[in-house]
Amino acid sequence: MQPNSTIPPAMPAVVAAYFESTDPMAVARCFTEDAVVADERRRHHGRAEIAAWNAAAVASYGMTTEVRATHTDGPRTTVRAEVSGSFPGSPIELQFRFTLADGLIAQLEIA
Repeated sequence: MQPNSTIPPAMPAVVAAYFESTDPMAVARCFTEDAVVADERRRHHGRAEIAAWNAAAVASYGMTTEVRATHTDGPRTTVRAEVSGSFPGSPIELQFRFTLADGLIAQLEIA
């Protein structure tokens, strides 16, 4: 993801770091070793696959993300964000559903 200056202060720190990071390896470090990301009907397992997924998405689409709203309930945080880039239908609004464990992201579903 690309940096965003409109991240709500109540967002968990690791989720904010996910949206603020521009380096795929830094994004991957936001996740647990065995984390899973579900995006575009594909699943990416573990930090290496997550870093590769993030790098490919940014390189392919030049995406930027603007957080619109966030809601946290226990280990789950849902973020509604507008994503812009060089893909059909841009910009679009997406839901990022995070599940946290031990201060890191254990699961992320983007829909």
